[in-house]
Amino acid sequence: MTYQPPVGARDLLPLDVAQKHWIENRLEQVFQRWGYHRIITSTVEVMDTLMAGGAIDQAAVIELQPVAGKRLGLRPELTASIARTAVTRLARVTYPQRLYYNANVFRQATQASHGGQQEFYQAGVELLGAGATVADAEIVLLLLDCLHNLHLDSWCLILGDAQLTQALLAPFSPDQRQAVRQALASLDRVALEAIDLTPELHQHALNLLDMRGHPEDVLQALGQLPLGSDTQAAVERLKSLVALVREVTQTQDNSQRLTPGGDRSAPALTLDLSLIQPFDYYTGLVFEVVTSPEQGCQVLGQGGRYDNLLGVFQNQGQGFPGIGFVLNIEALHQTLLPTGHLPQDTPPSDWLVVPTVPQAAAAAFTYAQTLRASASLVRAEVHLAIDEAPAAIRALARQRHISRIAWIGPDGLPDIEALN
Repeated sequence: MTYQPPVGARDLLPLDVAQKHWIENRLEQVFQRWGYHRIITSTVEVMDTLMAGGAIDQAAVIELQPVAGKRLGLRPELTASIARTAVTRLARVTYPQRLYYNANVFRQATQASHGGQQEFYQAGVELLGAGATVADAEIVLLLLDCLHNLHLDSWCLILGDAQLTQALLAPFSPDQRQAVRQALASLDRVALEAIDLTPELHQHALNLLDMRGHPEDVLQALGQLPLGSDTQAAVERLKSLVALVREVTQTQDNSQRLTPGGDRSAPALTLDLSLIQPFDYYTGLVFEVVTSPEQGCQVLGQGGRYDNLLGVFQNQGQGFPGIGFVLNIEALHQTLLPTGHLPQDTPPSDWLVVPTVPQAAAAAFTYAQTLRASASLVRAEVHLAIDEAPAAIRALARQRHISRIAWIGPDGLPDIEALN
């Protein structure tokens, strides 16, 4: 019988882990530089938490056996869990709170991409208690800094606004609205024209399809529409956000000093009012970052503003601002593989400590521990096949790219040999 991992799961070998750690470490560097602190929430959640606010499709959740009469599931994302934690455990802290996470999530294979994969690795941030345009700008600029620190330079940031999109879809009936949303999300003009609409609504739907492109062009087109005061306010927020992001990135591009790493270009921004995120709790800015068409337009991350989600977990049900994003580690890994930036091998040990006789085993372990006690990281492994020939030991060390051998004799003293 051949034992394999369950369908939708996979094992990560040491090189996979080293490459994954490289990505996660560089993201954590950025998160921490911006003042964010790591939070770890439970992998298992009560289904009521996951379903709160209608944020998550129940079909996406991998359910577990009920405990004490409560239905349980594996988290399919982190935002709802962090919102629950913030309300129940961080009620008395000062705001804004800047939190980041690095964790796995689980989704039913029918809802998952990547060939039925059910376990995914994510890293992301949540900024809680800040609702102004400058908070939106912080999250967008933080995302850009993450991409820069990963040495990614071929991508596009797509911005949208859930409130604005909902307002523009308001003239349609609920059934029409769903069909129009699906056609817009897939940029399917044929499907849009096939929907049973009045000529006026057909034209309105086609106008929405064209609300995608250079931010200034889209904002100018929006200015030609008869918009209510709330909708106009959303347009002004988007306009202010785009201007602020461009101003900051232009300053960084000119100075090349605000973040370590060298040159950076102004970001490729697209404004897309058909942008619809998979979770329904977004109330304002939404965005995603995708690779270039040459790289398959793969989604590397997404996020947005969710000012009503935290209120769901409060008895008063009051709104409370929140915004964040998530980066998909697997997508980043696939994008970075051809670039040569990822580790190409696992780190070799620095020393192979070899007891030449059984009586030298204790001295070998002691000497190896002395090496490991260095202020800088030193990898030292003890050779366990004591009777092996020296030539075979040297061949093994060279195969593993170990540069030094410490031969420990019967007297417990090391004889150091450097390998070419």
